[in-house]
Amino acid sequence: MQLGVVFPQLEIEPSAAAIRAYATAVEELGYRHVLAYDHVLGADPSVHAGWSGPYDITSRFHEPLVLFGYLAGVTSLELVTGVLVLPQRQTALVAKQAAQVDLLTAGRFRLGVGVGWNAVEYEALGQDFSSRGRREEEQIALLRRLWTQDRVTFAGEFDTVTGAGLAPSPVQRPIPVWLGGSSDPAYRRMGRVADGWFPQVAPGERLDHARGLIAEAATAAGRDPAAIGMEGRVSFGPGGIDQVVDHAGRWRAAGATHLSVNTMRAGFTGLDEHLDALAQVADAIG
Repeated sequence: MQLGVVFPQLEIEPSAAAIRAYATAVEELGYRHVLAYDHVLGADPSVHAGWSGPYDITSRFHEPLVLFGYLAGVTSLELVTGVLVLPQRQTALVAKQAAQVDLLTAGRFRLGVGVGWNAVEYEALGQDFSSRGRREEEQIALLRRLWTQDRVTFAGEFDTVTGAGLAPSPVQRPIPVWLGGSSDPAYRRMGRVADGWFPQVAPGERLDHARGLIAEAATAAGRDPAAIGMEGRVSFGPGGIDQVVDHAGRWRAAGATHLSVNTMRAGFTGLDEHLDALAQVADAIG
């Protein structure tokens, strides 16, 4: 089970120096990947009455593919989007940006994508919120063609490409595409097209339900369910390191291929406290 970290972008200083210090420290601790997730814009609760989303206009999110362009020059960690909200972005541009990150990291990149939940963000980016699931699946097919074929002609419901291609090509052809989501349609989509997935439920009945739907859809699509990776997540909480170790053991027993450690919202006040917590985890389960 490959051990990585969730980049605590909400809580550490948004500077190149802090980002570099964090990435180099976690690599020295023995972690294998760093995962960052994506929001382009935050909603203003004073405008959107009754706003109940977990993030708003004050939440600091780095643009993950730009962030990874920087991290590629300072660390040899695998870089993972977990997840990039794909349907609110232009498909060909994501293909180009992802190919560039993959090239700069010498193939140490996983593109995790999801459909998101923030309609305010979709509106601002000029995309339709209601069709995002259908669009994501079409986008994945087009991304893979752009990464593996020198010349592409594609006519879909949402995207059209006529005799075009991108260069330079990525190292991985294609780049692994992992999916997030927590609905039955999302699980079936994972089974049909994903190289791996990010569960948003803990090991137990809900995880078993999700895995059953993924396996069923994979088999129907002629794919091997066992070849689909699974990345769990453990978070620091009131139970401290003992709880993290227990949850990590549950993910290992559930067959997770990857595990990320999240230190955000644990009450840490600076970079050093995040790194101290990760050092405890590395000593306990690394």
